[in-house]
Amino acid sequence: MTRKFTGDRLLVATHNQGKLEEIAHLLEPYGVAVVGAAEMNLPEPEETETTFVGNARIKAHAAAKATGLPALSDDSGIEIDALDGAPGVYTADWAETPNGRDFVMAMTRAHDELEAKDAPHPRTARFCCTLVLAWPDGHDEVFPGVMEGEIVWPMRGDQGHGYDPIFQPKGYAQTFGEMDRWEKNRISHRADAFRKLVAGCFD
Repeated sequence: MTRKFTGDRLLVATHNQGKLEEIAHLLEPYGVAVVGAAEMNLPEPEETETTFVGNARIKAHAAAKATGLPALSDDSGIEIDALDGAPGVYTADWAETPNGRDFVMAMTRAHDELEAKDAPHPRTARFCCTLVLAWPDGHDEVFPGVMEGEIVWPMRGDQGHGYDPIFQPKGYAQTFGEMDRWEKNRISHRADAFRKLVAGCFD
C-alpha cells in the first residue's frame, strides 16, 4: 500500500524556480502549499549515486530530515541507446563549465559521439524522471516516469531547457524545444511520474 500524503505543506527539494512552479501548478487542486529548498536555505546535497532513484532519494531524505516536512525530489536525465544509456545520471554534468552550465556544448557532445559511432537512425533515446516523496520518519515512495523519443540534429526550438532542442518525443513532429511549455509538461517524463505520484499519494 502506498502511503498517502496528508499534510498541507510539501517541501520540494529543488533550487530550480521553473521546476517549483511546475510542481506547485500540478498540486494546486489538492490544496497543498509548495515550498522550495532555496526558501528554506537548504544546501544542495552531494549526488553520489549512479542511478536516478539513488540521487532522488539523497535529495528527498536530506530535505525531509533538515526541515521535518515531507519532501519531494526528482532526478532526471536523458538516456541515449547508441551511447549505452549515456549521459543518464550525468546529463547535467555534461553541461558543466567553469562559468555555469552550457547545454549547447552538451548537446553537441551527444551528437558528436553518435556521429563518431556512426549510430543508425532513428537514434532512439528517452527522458527519465524519478520522483521520490520522503517523510521525516525515513519512509519513501518512488515513482518513475519516461518519455520515449529520438535524438535529432540540428537543434530545433528555443523553448524548454537542457537537451530539449535535440529530443523529438515519439509520435510528435516537434522537438521538446519547439513545444509550448505547458504542452510539453502534459506529455513529458515528469508528467508521467507525476500522474503515478498523484494516483498513489494524493488521490
